[in-house]
Amino acid sequence: MSQQPAPPPPYRPYRQVRAATPHTRAVSCVRFSPCGRLLATASLDGTVALLSPSSLAVVAVLRGHTDGVSDLSWATESFYLCTASDDRTLRIWDIRPVLAGGAQADPAADRCVRVLRGHTNFVFSANFNPQTSSQVASGGFDCTVRIWDVKSGRCTRAIDAHSEPVTSVHFIRDGSIIVSGSHDGSCKIWDAKTGACLKTVIDDKKPAVSFSMFSPNGKFILVATLDDSLKLCNFATGKFLKVYSGHVNRVYCIQSAFSITNGKYIVSGSEDNCVYIWDLQGRNILQKLEGHTDTVISVSCHPTENKIASGGLDNDRTVRLWVQDS
Repeated sequence: MSQQPAPPPPYRPYRQVRAATPHTRAVSCVRFSPCGRLLATASLDGTVALLSPSSLAVVAVLRGHTDGVSDLSWATESFYLCTASDDRTLRIWDIRPVLAGGAQADPAADRCVRVLRGHTNFVFSANFNPQTSSQVASGGFDCTVRIWDVKSGRCTRAIDAHSEPVTSVHFIRDGSIIVSGSHDGSCKIWDAKTGACLKTVIDDKKPAVSFSMFSPNGKFILVATLDDSLKLCNFATGKFLKVYSGHVNRVYCIQSAFSITNGKYIVSGSEDNCVYIWDLQGRNILQKLEGHTDTVISVSCHPTENKIASGGLDNDRTVRLWVQDS
């Protein structure tokens, strides 16, 4: 007699426990470190703040970019952070002193160890290879996807990837391929070593692809498009399996996330100032989190705890922390 699969755990609602304003302009990105000990936040004010993931107290501020910062990516071991900026550069920051010293570390120390130059317009997206902290992929308004050797600071591949700005780049978990999305309406898969285009997942003029990422198990791609929808795609077959809707997304490149610590959810911000949580399998909205006063542009799920961080644009500027009721 075959065993029935275990039912999913009952959904426990999230509630807001903290709000902080670590920046003077819009929050553009929030990212928990893989070790779970820090929350990095980027802003249009050109700074990156490292916050306590429980109190949201500022532990350190990373300064050096001369324009707004759009994206953040942690190396897998949490020792390094990559930032992508409108100043056309990426920066690599050494976070080890912060992890070692906590609140005792100098919060204003210059931790930049490398500046990656080569993009000819805004750098909008960055992602560390999860298998090695020596490789980063980036995408920008110059329509290219670039692959970088972090140790030398050299661009090893510059791919003319799209006909309009690249809105996202993301490595699969084994680091072998990269997905990119673009305002040109396409979503493409690239070989991380050769830069060859292996597959075009979407090739439509409209709507624009505003965000794309691999699922944690590497089997699917989550794709956001500027028609209020998130789609889950089996990129091996090219088939779209599920569509998540109910949020508002027509203008901004809103960064979504997978939550897999207690049940399997899709989490996304929205232009109606809320955070939406969907059941991954059933596609139904489980909860809508209210509190922000402007578009929620970015969300991040803690790697081991049932926490969500969210960041709002200029009329809000807050970072908010949400936890599940026990």
